[in-house]
Amino acid sequence: MTPLSGLDGAFLHLETPATPMHVASLSLFELPPGYRGDFYARIKRQMAGRLASAPVLHRKLASMPLGFANPVWVEDDQVDLDHHIQHLTLPPPGTPEQLDDCVGHLHSDLLDRRRPLWRIYIIDGLASGQVAYYMKVHHAVLDGQAGVLLAQALFDVAPKPPPVRRATRLPAEHPGLAQLAAAALKHDAAQVMLLLRHLPAVVRTVAGLLGAAGAPPAVGTGTGTGTAKLKTGKAAGGALAQNLAIGPKTPLNVSITGARGFAALSIPLDTLKRLATAHQAKLNDIVLALCSGTLRRYLAQHGGIPKKPLMAAMPISLRAAGNVDYTTQATMSLVNLHTDLADPVQRLLAIRDAAGAMKALASRARRILPTDFPSITTPWLLQGLAALYGRVTQAGALPPIANVVISNVPGPQLPLYAAGAAMRSYLPLSITEHGVGLNITVMSYAGTMGFGFTTARVAVPDAHALTQALDETLTELLAASAPPAKPRKASLPIAAVKTVKPGKSSPRAAAAAPSPPRAVRASTRSPRTPPEIHHV
Repeated sequence: MTPLSGLDGAFLHLETPATPMHVASLSLFELPPGYRGDFYARIKRQMAGRLASAPVLHRKLASMPLGFANPVWVEDDQVDLDHHIQHLTLPPPGTPEQLDDCVGHLHSDLLDRRRPLWRIYIIDGLASGQVAYYMKVHHAVLDGQAGVLLAQALFDVAPKPPPVRRATRLPAEHPGLAQLAAAALKHDAAQVMLLLRHLPAVVRTVAGLLGAAGAPPAVGTGTGTGTAKLKTGKAAGGALAQNLAIGPKTPLNVSITGARGFAALSIPLDTLKRLATAHQAKLNDIVLALCSGTLRRYLAQHGGIPKKPLMAAMPISLRAAGNVDYTTQATMSLVNLHTDLADPVQRLLAIRDAAGAMKALASRARRILPTDFPSITTPWLLQGLAALYGRVTQAGALPPIANVVISNVPGPQLPLYAAGAAMRSYLPLSITEHGVGLNITVMSYAGTMGFGFTTARVAVPDAHALTQALDETLTELLAASAPPAKPRKASLPIAAVKTVKPGKSSPRAAAAAPSPPRAVRASTRSPRTPPEIHHV
């Protein structure tokens, strides 16, 4: 019997039919030539042998009497794989758009809390011959980093892995009311003592952070080629202050229903790393800049670009190196996306400074940010707040604290396999909430970065408009970042890799920069595909 942390419990209590609180991944597998057998059946057999290797697969919730505190995890020795692993076939013609719509529909459904909080869907019928693997897990079970740990337990690093030794399963648990109440009291007493012990350090750290946040804004000057200089003084505090703002009202920031949409685009990791090097930025800065440009392009066609810059809620991992616990260990920060700047390089440099200041703040505050806290009466409070927030947001009474959630999760860099098939793409899905109808989660995998757009359909009717905007934003940033042409010698843009859509020349090839990098599309359409886009 294991108590939920305060943060994990919050994801349970904030969940409603309009706001499912599970995260997910969509993978596309390519069956080798002459593949024999049923991929779905082989996945079921493989999972049966690996249930014991990942605790999240064989534990379920045991609720407290009257729900007065967080439930606890107990062992379940009757995991029904016929329920947890489903098989679906797309109708002809089996397009990527059909797959996206199917996954969006699956992502809309709540998980059954009477069972372990995960499900897998094997989806075939794709015209490409690939097979899709969609898995969703409740956020109360794990965060993005723990999801990568789960992937390492479920998938292989070779087509024919060595036999997996079956781990010992613990017996099923059936705690009584007295045991559950005692567990809640013991957990909360420990958390109160921990908070009291750390209180002096918390006060000192908060005082220092408030002083930094109150520093006057810094003046930045960009060179236009990748470097930005800040004047001396309290520059870091000024950069941080850019993130302490309320976002403008946009069509993304509305009260939502449970219907979800999904689309994704994968970009070569080397392309993004070279952009980061060219602008003395971090990889995450490039991700944020691409998301910012995508939102500018989308909003230009849907209500207009606000004069006030959009704000992004960005999760920051608190997981220590080597920590392999299947829990949520992250906090949320705000980053200014500087969508008011039209020039893509100036926008990137401004985002770089704002994100750097927020990362420095999070680093200083890491030791005082709790992921666990007392939970007695917390379920009642959070459930009431969730219901109230939905009604207030629907009335439009609250300005959006953040306009979008953007999360960047480092994923596995080695190619993975399942039941003998190679995983060609690994794409993330996440959570939308009242007032924040778009979540952009980015995950690296085997040399690519997969941008997953999870939408509330009432806020974004067609998620594919976002992947098209991302495609165009990448092309724009690459063009703006390319070195000027030299006489008598052609200059190559960053990470020059010339690819075209198989069997088809691009209508924009004549206008493109020479040999531009490519974005590898996974599971979404891309109208007006530029020459650097290669469809999978």
